[in-house]
Amino acid sequence: MKRLLFVMMLASALAACGEKPQALETNKHDSAAYTGTGKAFVNKDWKPGDKASWESQLKARGQYGQNDYTRMN
Repeated sequence: MKRLLFVMMLASALAACGEKPQALETNKHDSAAYTGTGKAFVNKDWKPGDKASWESQLKARGQYGQNDYTRMN
């Protein structure tokens, strides 16, 4: 019984040593969201780099597109 317990403890210790680290590794540099991504798939009314137009687009999307109370009949 003690031998079985020892083998189980040894197996669990060895299994923990083989686990890979789970840290998120990216080389992405943080920047303000309104600076844009450089992609062509953006709203035509939004101008990359313009903070005021970014905020107005967020407000409009939150008010009309994602607000269930305004979408209900």
